[in-house]
Amino acid sequence: MRRIDAMSRQFSVNSFQWSVSSLRLNTAHWLLITCFALLLGTASAQTGLSIQLVPETTAIVPGQPFRVGIYIQHQPGWHTYWRQPGIVGVPTSIAWELPEGFTAGPLEYPEPESVLMFQIKAQGYERDVLLQTLITPPKELPLGKKIFLQGKATWMCCGNTCHPGHGELSLSLSVAAEARPDFRWAPLFEKERAAYVRPSDDWTSSATEKGLQVTLHLTPGPKARPFQPDEKVIFFTEDGWINSDEPQPQIVNADGSLTVHLTRADVFLGKTIPSRLEGVVQREGGWLPNETWRSLGISPVLERE
Repeated sequence: MRRIDAMSRQFSVNSFQWSVSSLRLNTAHWLLITCFALLLGTASAQTGLSIQLVPETTAIVPGQPFRVGIYIQHQPGWHTYWRQPGIVGVPTSIAWELPEGFTAGPLEYPEPESVLMFQIKAQGYERDVLLQTLITPPKELPLGKKIFLQGKATWMCCGNTCHPGHGELSLSLSVAAEARPDFRWAPLFEKERAAYVRPSDDWTSSATEKGLQVTLHLTPGPKARPFQPDEKVIFFTEDGWINSDEPQPQIVNADGSLTVHLTRADVFLGKTIPSRLEGVVQREGGWLPNETWRSLGISPVLERE
């Protein structure tokens, strides 16, 4: 404890600051840094962002599932994290405190972006983003009753400094026989769902692993849009097996397929060694002709040498 107290004197309790311009740290060091930021305590102030709970519809219909979302607006130069942040960062989450009979599904994250925590590549969002979830109300609710939905959100927002934060988010909706799309928020819900990661039977993926090196191969089917020379993708790890900070050298092959070279993370926090390469491959221009969605979900078996 004396050591932690001594270290605390070098940091602000409500903001985590560390200069890394001259440091070369491995994954274990960055995990320690992230955990220490949380150990120092979280700030309820919304540093680097504004965050609120918003509805997709205007009312709650008994027994009919509806959507609400955590809407995060980042100040320029700041970011928060995806469901799997990479080797640094903490994902945004919420612990729901719902009325009796209400249940919430998992938090849904749109496709990630490559972000920088100091000089370290991570997986998150610099853009304004909506993280939505499906809530199911009980079948028996009195019409006209006002329902309060709330939960405790936690996040980490980083710019030149990192600020873990938490706060109670809430909104109220009335019970009605029917609900309409909320004109302020429904278009944003639809836009974000269009940016969800999706699989495709028109692409085949395979992966091999030797030591810390992982090779991913993506092959187009007859209906897919083949890769063109000099085209690049970004691989995002779904489980932390791949180091988000390492380069991803790529080769476009003559048949329009792509080979991507990846590096395993130094530290893996999963319970078991993964048998598959779980990830998202992001490509500008889309994966199929006349379609522009960017993020392809893949899960090939990891063939180990």
